[in-house]
Amino acid sequence: MDLGLSDEHEAVRELAADFVDRDITPYAADWDRRESVDRGIVAKLGALGFLGLTVPEEYGGSGGDHFAYCLVTEELGRGDSSVRGIVSVSLGLVAKSIAAWGDEEQKRAWLPGLTSGRTLGCFGLTESGTGSDAGSLATRAVRDGGDWVVNGSKMFITNGTWADVVLLFARTNDAPGHRGVSAFLVPADSPGLTRRELYGKLGLRGQATAELTLEDVRVPATALLGPEGKGFSLAMSALAKGRMSVAAGCVGIARAALEAAVGYAGEREQFGRSIAHYQLVQELISDIAVDVDAARLLTWRVADLIDRGEEFATAASKAKLFASEAAVRAASNALQVFGGYGYIDEYPVGKLLRDARVMTLYEGTSQIQKLIIGRALTGVSAF
Repeated sequence: MDLGLSDEHEAVRELAADFVDRDITPYAADWDRRESVDRGIVAKLGALGFLGLTVPEEYGGSGGDHFAYCLVTEELGRGDSSVRGIVSVSLGLVAKSIAAWGDEEQKRAWLPGLTSGRTLGCFGLTESGTGSDAGSLATRAVRDGGDWVVNGSKMFITNGTWADVVLLFARTNDAPGHRGVSAFLVPADSPGLTRRELYGKLGLRGQATAELTLEDVRVPATALLGPEGKGFSLAMSALAKGRMSVAAGCVGIARAALEAAVGYAGEREQFGRSIAHYQLVQELISDIAVDVDAARLLTWRVADLIDRGEEFATAASKAKLFASEAAVRAASNALQVFGGYGYIDEYPVGKLLRDARVMTLYEGTSQIQKLIIGRALTGVSAF
């Protein structure tokens, strides 16, 4: 096993790191205060190829493997998780789903725009009454001649007010649970589709998060992505890979916490010397460092399994579970190193803690990840 980076992977990592240091980190605090990142960042992400990673070049993608994708998302997470979320959703959940499940016409219609950053996608699964119980969603699509007519609502949708296309999940028949769910590619400017941005979030404040409402939204039969009734399978396969992306972003958060804590401990003086001299401060920093390395290795393992074509879903749940909880611990420990100064937004660690907290909730809570892992180990379903 070789854990060293190839020249190609090192070049990708350096490209992402330089971009983050130049175009994200200096502005992250202001974006957080304004509750909106600069929308111009999307074009920059597209120009660098970050919105097309792993997507075939024939559809406008930049190719590459999932290991490269992890390296980029870690760096983006280090800079601002709100930016990382733009990529994880538009590329990781939407574009990759179109590449995997779409027909040739759908791929040609949507992928070049998504991979270049000319358009963005959002993932319309969660509803106000169905979070972890996604198979019980209430949004419905009814066939009307050559069209589908969709009614319902979605909640906590990342990129929701920025997106040009919604990968929407709706019930198309009365089969119980997830068996009646289908997936659709719905243009965001469709008549009857309204979007309301959600403000006042604890973390990821720079990210456009929205509620979507659909009232008699009409889409053609060609908008169906994948077979009718297979929408839940599509969603779960997307989220399994998405958990790798979230885990990589969490490694970035923990890394940012480590770098901030080490830097501050070397500068801050108490009792006549820098606090880096004190063993309890060193303990806090060492705990962060171990979490960073352990979370990264778990995440890299998922990427390796995907790139080798092997089963990866349980490994992705392990990585997402550990990395998200590790990011919260890392940011909390970093705040402890900063003391009272960590509690004001002049310093980055408070934002890191707020951003880290949601990682234990979305794309499957920590509790759901434990159920997935437990079911895989025992062969007994909790549902």
